[in-house]
Amino acid sequence: PAYKEQGARFAKWRDVFHISPVLPSRQAVVSNAEVLARYAAICQNQGVVPIVEPEVLIDGDHTVERCAEVAEEVLREVFTALYRHKVDLRCMLLKPSMVTPGKESPKATPEEVAQWTLDIFRRGVPSSVPGIVFLSGGQTPEEATNNLNAINSMGAQPWELSFSYGRALQEPAQQAWAGHVDNAGAAQAALLKRARLNSLARSGGYSPSMESE
Repeated sequence: PAYKEQGARFAKWRDVFHISPVLPSRQAVVSNAEVLARYAAICQNQGVVPIVEPEVLIDGDHTVERCAEVAEEVLREVFTALYRHKVDLRCMLLKPSMVTPGKESPKATPEEVAQWTLDIFRRGVPSSVPGIVFLSGGQTPEEATNNLNAINSMGAQPWELSFSYGRALQEPAQQAWAGHVDNAGAAQAALLKRARLNSLARSGGYSPSMESE
């Protein structure tokens, strides 16, 4: 209640799922889904919007097919737990990973990432969820923008599809700043550019050629 009184209107809880030939275990998936659902229920009880973040890690050499398999299981368990705890899906946001190969595997094209991601989400995310805000999860700034653009180029979906990036949004600004006050203007320009490109990707209006503009 104290945070709500101080102006907090949303909160975020992140649980991670490692991929290997034997991970994540069934127990890990169920336990983490339960924690996320309990957190979301507590948030809504206090009038705070929960951002539910089940992150399937990009670390490893797994295939995109294996990532899709894990992502689908995780989403199924998360929403089963959310239903069990009577979370109002209309009053939450989902912050998931995109479905990609492990970072030690050959990369998938943006179109492949978009197709795999939306296939899983259409089966696993109820249409009553108003928005999906993707995490960048180890992708480069350019990859995260390009993949988001491809997802939003696949036609109308039942949810808003946006971004909630950390490193992929901030990294160019941090590199431009490099710890020197004199670089503040360049850092601000880099952050603004990255935000603008992701905003365009939000509606499928981004092109990689814009990176050099």
